Amino acid sequence: MADARLQCRMYENEFPKADDLVVVRVDRIADMGVYVTLLEYNGLEGMIQLSQLSRRRIRSVKSVVRVGRQEVALVVRVDQDKGYIDLSKRLVMPEEVPAIEDKWNKSKAVHTIMTHVAKKTGHSALELYESFGWEVYKKLGHCYDGFKLAMKEEEKFFEMFNVPEDCKEELMKNIRRRLTPQLVKIRADFEITCFAYAGIDAIKVALKKGLSFHTEETPVSVKLVAPPLYVLTTTTLDKKKGIDFLNSVLEGINQSITEQGGAFTIKTTPRTVSDKDERLLNSLMDQLEKQNQQVDGDETED
Repeated sequence: MADARLQCRMYENEFPKADDLVVVRVDRIADMGVYVTLLEYNGLEGMIQLSQLSRRRIRSVKSVVRVGRQEVALVVRVDQDKGYIDLSKRLVMPEEVPAIEDKWNKSKAVHTIMTHVAKKTGHSALELYESFGWEVYKKLGHCYDGFKLAMKEEEKFFEMFNVPEDCKEELMKNIRRRLTPQLVKIRADFEITCFAYAGIDAIKVALKKGLSFHTEETPVSVKLVAPPLYVLTTTTLDKKKGIDFLNSVLEGINQSITEQGGAFTIKTTPRTVSDKDERLLNSLMDQLEKQNQQVDGDETED
């Protein structure tokens, strides 16, 4: 059973305001509309009428929303006395969604830190927000930015905000653990061939072109899986920049090999990979290497 002391809204206002954009979870679909949970407001229930689901004519509600999925919605009306919150998905502009999702991810990270500190110190999450959390939002725009400040200038942060003495150590421990940037590995798979006169030399030149993008910040690695399949990887702190970077490397390899009469095909576009993915790849490469190794009995007799 969830600890009630850890249940708390993410922002100071108990209810959102009309025209606010919020993140909701779809809970159930009814005849009147779609019932949702406002994730930033401690599970307040809201409803999106069927007419507010989409600008387009829809044949099936399930083609627009699905139970369990997160959506960005616009608050249309709030009745705090009755607890009614009417929302619209139709009125949300597509260009607004990325900023709201970014805000949600930051708020979720802050909330995770606050609830962990509350659990460890015996405070309630609400107490922590009231003592310093919402003040950080007011002064710095978002508590996430305040926590990033704390990582750089811990003393300054504690001078600015009234953090309970028995929470400081636990707070900093959680901030460092959860907000310190983590390296991610980005990988793309491609095939490269050249049956022109340059042959294997053209492939070597093209691969060297890819490796020329290598820097300390964004290292480049190219591994042969089995001709003509290669794996291209990099590690980075920024997923989007890493993906864009690998796309540039792939374009460089493509340009080089095609200029020499070869062919280039991307088998898998750049994406993040886990340690499990890497283990599977290394296992596959080991198997292929063993298959290619010459074993006793392979030699022909004179």
